[in-house]
Amino acid sequence: MNTYNDIYLDSRRKLRAAGIAGSDLEARLIVAHASGKSREELLTSSRLYVTDSSIRREVDVMIDRRLSGEPVAYIVGEWEFFSLPMIVNESVLIPRIETELLADVAIKLLRRRGWQTRLLDLCAGSGCLGLAIAANVPNCRIVLADISEQALAVCRTNMLRNNLSRQVTAIEVDVLEAPPALLGAFDAIVCNPPYIPTRELQNLDASVRNYEPIAALDGGPDGLYIIRAISASWPSLLKPGGNLAFECGQGQADAVREILEDSGFMDIKTYVDTLGIDRVVVGTLK
Repeated sequence: MNTYNDIYLDSRRKLRAAGIAGSDLEARLIVAHASGKSREELLTSSRLYVTDSSIRREVDVMIDRRLSGEPVAYIVGEWEFFSLPMIVNESVLIPRIETELLADVAIKLLRRRGWQTRLLDLCAGSGCLGLAIAANVPNCRIVLADISEQALAVCRTNMLRNNLSRQVTAIEVDVLEAPPALLGAFDAIVCNPPYIPTRELQNLDASVRNYEPIAALDGGPDGLYIIRAISASWPSLLKPGGNLAFECGQGQADAVREILEDSGFMDIKTYVDTLGIDRVVVGTLK
């Protein structure tokens, strides 16, 4: 009979042999999920014997899925973002560490504005960005917007899971159309848009290309199609002096700055992520 630690070590060995980076964390996540335990509970139970044989079978199935290329976040059905647990599935992108920079920038901007602010999160996906901001700026009311009904269902699940439903709402919106005036005015608009140039999609890792929603990745010929569309129309919902903030890809920041300048923004700032990449661009409406 195996202990939880035996199953973890065997799972880690298989992932390492396949060259999967982060095999330690991924094996732990898989075994914890299959056994219905948190990672902390798994550690405290590591020397206990696994008496339920279905746990080992479930782990083996999940490891096979991972070895076939499926991201571990989709296998276990959740991922952490800004210390918040987020439900994820194939309808939404997996939250990434670089997007935490955009959340951090927005949090600081809103805190400076004081009481009762409003923020719009466009292309919200799982809702991770807007929900992280809501959790850290309790006086801010936030609207999560996405064109995908499936993504909005994930947003609403994550709102409930993180007890943020009173502070956050989710609506269906097409950013390529004129913004609905009934949305009202906002202190800030944030967006992690599709920004990968179409021709580069084929070069993405198979775990991204074959599993994550292409519509949430494809930014058109130069990766800036959605950013241009939002910058042209959606500032009409910003209060005077409001901020528009984008995440962008490597080498795109200068072009995003120009787009914001052409759209009437000033005091444009660029923020660098942990890899030294210009990742976030923020403008202030004149």
